[in-house]
Amino acid sequence: MIYRPLGNTGLSVSEIGLGCEGFLKKSKSEADRMFSLALESGVNCMDMYSPDPELHSLVGRVISENRSSFVLQAHFCTTWQDGQYKAVREMSSVRSSFEKMIGALGTGHVDVGMIHYVDSEKTWSQICEGGIMDYAIECKRKGIISHIGMSSHNPLVALEAVKSGLIEVLMFSVNPCYDMLAPDDDVEKLFQENSYSGTLNGVDPARRALYDACLESGVGITVMKVFGGGDLLSDNSPAGKAMTVPQCIHYALTRPAVSSVLVGAHSPEELRAALDYENSTDEEKDYTSAFAGFRKNMSWSGHCMYCGHCAPCPRGIDIASVMKFLNLAKAQQAVPETVREHYASLSSFASDCIGCGACQSRCPFGVDVISAMREAKEMFGH
Repeated sequence: MIYRPLGNTGLSVSEIGLGCEGFLKKSKSEADRMFSLALESGVNCMDMYSPDPELHSLVGRVISENRSSFVLQAHFCTTWQDGQYKAVREMSSVRSSFEKMIGALGTGHVDVGMIHYVDSEKTWSQICEGGIMDYAIECKRKGIISHIGMSSHNPLVALEAVKSGLIEVLMFSVNPCYDMLAPDDDVEKLFQENSYSGTLNGVDPARRALYDACLESGVGITVMKVFGGGDLLSDNSPAGKAMTVPQCIHYALTRPAVSSVLVGAHSPEELRAALDYENSTDEEKDYTSAFAGFRKNMSWSGHCMYCGHCAPCPRGIDIASVMKFLNLAKAQQAVPETVREHYASLSSFASDCIGCGACQSRCPFGVDVISAMREAKEMFGH
């Protein structure tokens, strides 16, 4: 298992993590098998959006022996009523449900307190002005949580939260189909067929800006919906072509600032398929081969997708990383100090480019890499 820093939190998380939906309504023995497989494979993180008290007790028991090394993110603003999950914003319900969850876990704290499902500017204002953020800050001060996070499907709202400096972790829906869509308050549009009927060209600018802002500010991204609720793995995919498990995971892990992909496996077999990503070949991970069969109205032409096909560079330049930092600086119309530091840590720079064109001949998306290296040299000074 490969581990990645979770932004600037100081936590290290497995790049394959667990979503909780696969554990809902499972028997103790079924859940134990799933957890045993995950822990034996090196998984050390999990998201719990569900307020199901039985799940909380189960998770608390399973991770108790690994608590110091296990990273748990759990959600404010969810409650359990009549055997069903419900999102809430009233402070009395937010406080009581979170306290019940902490009690059921038996761990005393969670690593990331995730403010749940913030998809509109109205909801974000309510979080900031209605006491919820204050409560999260209070929980952090008391040591009940270590870091504050937020879950969202809307890149504009998520970007506002990141820029506020109030959150340290973002749980966001990341896959190559969702990434092409413009922002919207209505999460259901991500799943609707007609959302993909128009011309879609590359990663939507708002989503690209969000990923870049997270990278710049040190906000770690944990990924949900990596398989689009399973749609991307079937011919019913919004792209009109099925992708594979390793292709979906690799796409998410190559986005800027992504730390962990939280897979919602519903069986040991599904979980094992996700965990097998760590042993997949480069060819099996290669999502560009799937892109070639996507609908004709979906194009990534001219856009760097950080896929790594440009490697190896004869001068040792990590072209994908240079492109990430260049795009971030261009979006800011300046070079933020954090980006300059990231760039300075590279072993080779854009100035080392000899213009041989080997990278361009391998790029599946027709990116003018040589020109980009010239831009980067000018932007960063070397």
